[in-house]
Amino acid sequence: MMEKKVLILSYYWPPAGGGGVQRWLKFTKYLPDLGWTPIVYTPSNGETAAYDESLVAQIHPSVQVIKTPIWEPYEFYKKFIGKKKEEKVYSGFIAEGKKQTLAQKISIFIRGNFFIPDARCFWIKPSIKYLKGYLREHHVDAIVSTGPPHSMHRIALGLKKEFPHIPWIADFRDPWTHIDFYDQLQLTPIADYMHKSQEREVLKYADKVVTVSWSWAADFKRISKRDDIVVITNGYDPADFETPIDALDSEFTITHVGSMNEDRNPIVLWEALKKLKERGFAFKVKLIGQVDFAVMAYAERLGLKDMVEHIPFIPHKEAILLLRKSKVLLLPINDTPNQAGVLPGKLYEYIGANRPILCIGKDTGDAGRILKEIPNAEMCGYEEVDTCISILEKFSSLDEQSRSHEFEKYSRKSLAGEYAKLLYSF
Repeated sequence: MMEKKVLILSYYWPPAGGGGVQRWLKFTKYLPDLGWTPIVYTPSNGETAAYDESLVAQIHPSVQVIKTPIWEPYEFYKKFIGKKKEEKVYSGFIAEGKKQTLAQKISIFIRGNFFIPDARCFWIKPSIKYLKGYLREHHVDAIVSTGPPHSMHRIALGLKKEFPHIPWIADFRDPWTHIDFYDQLQLTPIADYMHKSQEREVLKYADKVVTVSWSWAADFKRISKRDDIVVITNGYDPADFETPIDALDSEFTITHVGSMNEDRNPIVLWEALKKLKERGFAFKVKLIGQVDFAVMAYAERLGLKDMVEHIPFIPHKEAILLLRKSKVLLLPINDTPNQAGVLPGKLYEYIGANRPILCIGKDTGDAGRILKEIPNAEMCGYEEVDTCISILEKFSSLDEQSRSHEFEKYSRKSLAGEYAKLLYSF
């Protein structure tokens, strides 16, 4: 088989940690066995919420990584809102802290109206210039841009206009103008037009558009007026779950991994746990990752402070171990207008962890669609406190084994196969 090369434009790449890294770290792990050699273009000094050096070892040896420096306005932003230089800026948290300050409100306005499509916009022109030179000297068979940040798609668009013969896939891990915090960006009519115009242009010129959920695919169809939007979900890597565990947690643990902003605050769970505590029900909640102040404040207000443990970012390998040992895995779906399409990457790792899942959200969404396939996965609505109590009581009486079935279609290897087929289709 003749070697094929694919250029992947990704802002997030090891040693950066967090959910944004996993999708293409794993795809590039399996694509070489499917006839595609990945070339990853990423910034040498990007701003990331956390670092996970352990992920570097997972980079496939055939992957070529190209890095160029990026200038981002975060140092000015941190000074403006009073953050220390070493503090990280977390994407998706519009109001970090107890209350939005005037400085934060101003910074949000600036971010939405002047940094279009996002704060990585200053890397677009230098990257296009650099990659034009690279592509004149090096052959590639396809280009993939993955966002957010959506500046990656704008870089790919610039390359498409210069090299129209190279197929381009725009891979959307999250929506653009349909993202849950878009309405909070305080956009002027001109800025709103520019965001939507840039989005439409990307959707128009990309040879294929891929996203991770069926509802978001429908949104992109409406925006683009094209009906060939492809869904390739996130997934889990069975290799991450091979190490045997000694035993489950001795106490009834409820674990959440990943960021939890105010829109994801599991209020119904806190209310249910308050009642269970009054009945003498013993439990421990573990929140691993970035957690909004409002989440912790709500739990504390209900007298649950001693039962909730906040664990800052830990390496992916350690997070997987905690998932596998937990009695229950918590999956709150954003209580926002776009909730139907929200399919957090953690859902698939929860499946891989083989533990009971409590999902908070509407069962009509895409998460509900998948969870209906999964034994010992239950859903309750945002206000269904009694239902939540019943689910937790049910899970407390389960034996150690959740399920034995392997969901191969959600494995990263299987999903990489779908991507390879898409690449070969050009």
